[in-house]
Amino acid sequence: MTSSSQTNFDLIVLGTGSAGQNVAISCREKGWSVAIIDPLPFGGTCSQRGCDPKRVLAGAAELIGRNRNLTNKGIASENAIEWSDLMDFKTTFVEGIPESTEEKFEQAGIRYFHGTASFTDTNKIQIGEQELTGGKILIATGAKPATLGIEGEELLMNSAGFLDLQKLPDKIAFIGGGYISFEFAHIAAEAGAEVHLIHNNDKPLKNFDPDLVEALVDSMRNLGIIFHLNTKTEKITQSGDAFVLEAKEEGKPLRLEIGAVIHGAGRVPNIDELDLEKGNVDADKKGVTVNDQLRSVSNPDVYAAGDVSGSPGLSLTPIAGLEARAVTANLLNEGNKTPNYTATPSVVFTYPMLASVGMTEAEAKDSGKDIKVNLVDMSGWYTYKRMGEKPSMAKVILDKSDGSILGAHVLNSNAEHLINYFTIAMRHGLTAEQLSDTLFAYPSDGSDVQYLLEL
Repeated sequence: MTSSSQTNFDLIVLGTGSAGQNVAISCREKGWSVAIIDPLPFGGTCSQRGCDPKRVLAGAAELIGRNRNLTNKGIASENAIEWSDLMDFKTTFVEGIPESTEEKFEQAGIRYFHGTASFTDTNKIQIGEQELTGGKILIATGAKPATLGIEGEELLMNSAGFLDLQKLPDKIAFIGGGYISFEFAHIAAEAGAEVHLIHNNDKPLKNFDPDLVEALVDSMRNLGIIFHLNTKTEKITQSGDAFVLEAKEEGKPLRLEIGAVIHGAGRVPNIDELDLEKGNVDADKKGVTVNDQLRSVSNPDVYAAGDVSGSPGLSLTPIAGLEARAVTANLLNEGNKTPNYTATPSVVFTYPMLASVGMTEAEAKDSGKDIKVNLVDMSGWYTYKRMGEKPSMAKVILDKSDGSILGAHVLNSNAEHLINYFTIAMRHGLTAEQLSDTLFAYPSDGSDVQYLLEL
């Protein structure tokens, strides 16, 4: 157990999310003295203010959509979301996390601090009135909402605020065309709100396949979501309990009176309060500048992992875990471990879900490879017809020279499962023929995979 007066540690970890926790506990198990610091409730974004509570709400919205698809096809009536009950259910997943995380640190003998950390020297961290010295330091402070430069920006609610809304406004707007806005817009619409999604160009979800994105947008429009593309938000003001959003849509004035405006326009590395210059830690807009082993290029005693690292990894929870394992191995001198980012899947948890892994069609064409693109409408297939699903689509990109799978993109209710089949194949070098030869249970989504892989 670390002494309460101890100020010198083998390792200081900044951030208690999945990356910070994993490294701290792993090093402590090897006998290192470890301190960990976080100004926010312990446990990180994903488990409390991100992926996990979001998926609870998205699950309810998905159920409403599935139910509607089968209304009058054996299901007697549509269900409805009771927002306050749903929020109470969501709370059961997050309410005990800070305390249980603190308890975990206590039992492991990790010294923990609540507060904002900042560098005072290359190996020194200030926390409140105390200065700590670390043989090694891990920065795992995650990401935060980007500054948008909008007049009245302080009136924006962030994603954490949306996930804690005790009452859903009748009318709500989301700024930004990324996955956060799409997921929350879908949840709010299924819960009965009038939803506006505002994006500054005509290409929302820019990292996903544009053909499938177009189909998803159409589906969400059918749900009643109003998309304002090529729209620049200029000003937000408060009027009593309501907000007024002023923007230019295709150059013409747009004015919305709404109950809440949600920031979904991107996140940036959470480094502003760290005084990195004093620690001789280089960073740019991607995060802490690191080498292949996630070590700071300017301070060899500092590492970074997760959303705050400037690594090639996507800002996803599995990447935080992957990078944490690499950092742990490198700290404990278990060889120079470089994270393997091959085939990182990403899912937008709307209904239908949109999932992607590997190259887009444009990237595959630019690669100079001899490719085959299979764009398939699956809505008439048994698997999806029996659930009344439209749209249901997939795009799979194959390398004709060796049969390898270069990319896969799926839009339907089973996308979260299908994308994992493709991810396994791509990460472990299975060809289209080998994946097609795999026996999947029938009838299931897996049994359809072979028909997406024809060379």
